[in-house]
Amino acid sequence: MALFELRGLTKSFGDKHVLRGVDLTVDKGEFLTLIGPSASGKSVLLKLALGIFPSDGGSLLFEGRDITGLDEQSWIAVRRRVGILFQAGALFDSLSVFDNVAYGLREQRVLSADEIRQRVAESLTQVGLGGIEAMWPADLSGGMRKRVALARAVAMRPELLLYDEPTEGLDPINVTRVNRLLLSLRDRLEITTVVVTSNMASAFSVSDRVAFLNEGRIAAIGTPAEVAASPLPALGPFVRAAGSHVRAVHSSSRG
Repeated sequence: MALFELRGLTKSFGDKHVLRGVDLTVDKGEFLTLIGPSASGKSVLLKLALGIFPSDGGSLLFEGRDITGLDEQSWIAVRRRVGILFQAGALFDSLSVFDNVAYGLREQRVLSADEIRQRVAESLTQVGLGGIEAMWPADLSGGMRKRVALARAVAMRPELLLYDEPTEGLDPINVTRVNRLLLSLRDRLEITTVVVTSNMASAFSVSDRVAFLNEGRIAAIGTPAEVAASPLPALGPFVRAAGSHVRAVHSSSRG
């Protein structure tokens, strides 16, 4: 069942046409990864999906409801169900870990102070960082900052979570750790997951489906095995970058 749909989405900045009619359906409960060349509009697509800035044309649908052109007040209700993890993590350096994770919960003004404390503790435990509420962002490693940002997003209990380069700048051990976390959160909390990444090993090893954004459109989409087998020339470098992970995908699909 479709949870989120993009239909004919377009976006330009001046005379630069970034998105030229993107069609993409995200099914409830799936793990979809968006890949493509640098500056192809992947991050722009996430920001359009969250209403951070408007599209020029096309439509956005959430559970079949057209949410294109909502005013800011109406977008607030949507954002309670759709979260985003930005590439840099975007932690507030002037706030403790606890206050960073609690930030969105306080803004919603739905939970009591005790409930917020419990939700923060649960969310940090879910990303493997239980008990660090009193620490400050400056005290954290890059991998820990990513996971705190993830805890902040998860604390809102979104139905759809958008990730912009969640493993960027991490060492291989932390890349594996974050990938396992994303899959675990999808499975345990039933969060539908959309990831933008330039890490092809991750894209082809953890996704249910991979979508290739090129020249402003979704040029290929399917299971990792289907996308890896695509004859599209522009996909070649991405498939080769995945290396042994593509070979493993092919082997498992044949088995």
